[in-house]
Amino acid sequence: MIHPSITPRRKNVPTQRPSTIRLRASLLAEANAIVEREYASELSLDDIARRVASSRRQLQRAYAEIGHTTFRDYLTRVRMDRAAEMLAGQTLTVREVAHRVGYRQPAQFAKAFRRHRGVSPSDFRAGGGSRGGQMETRAAA
Repeated sequence: MIHPSITPRRKNVPTQRPSTIRLRASLLAEANAIVEREYASELSLDDIARRVASSRRQLQRAYAEIGHTTFRDYLTRVRMDRAAEMLAGQTLTVREVAHRVGYRQPAQFAKAFRRHRGVSPSDFRAGGGSRGGQMETRAAA
């Protein structure tokens, strides 16, 4: 029997105050806006945290609790989505696409793209951009 003075935690009840949730949502929105604009440059969690006037840990919490992902996974998802758009709609080489989305090594880009989309960049392009396009990403699962 549960002691009357101890109330069990109810599911789906936020453990943070509404002001904390609003702050983290705001941090996440600001950080995501930077990633969306500057995905091709070298971005780090520390750099983004400094730019949104937050600590690294607060930003990590925002990504985890509000975004249900990590900074690195979000950055990779943005880069892979932009790469897919470039591969489907332009005549850039895979090497050029890799550089435009922030990868110095085309092989590293190809490996990340395959892991994210389930198909190599070349096969994605050969399929008209439709192969692997409907696949769920790990971050979204």
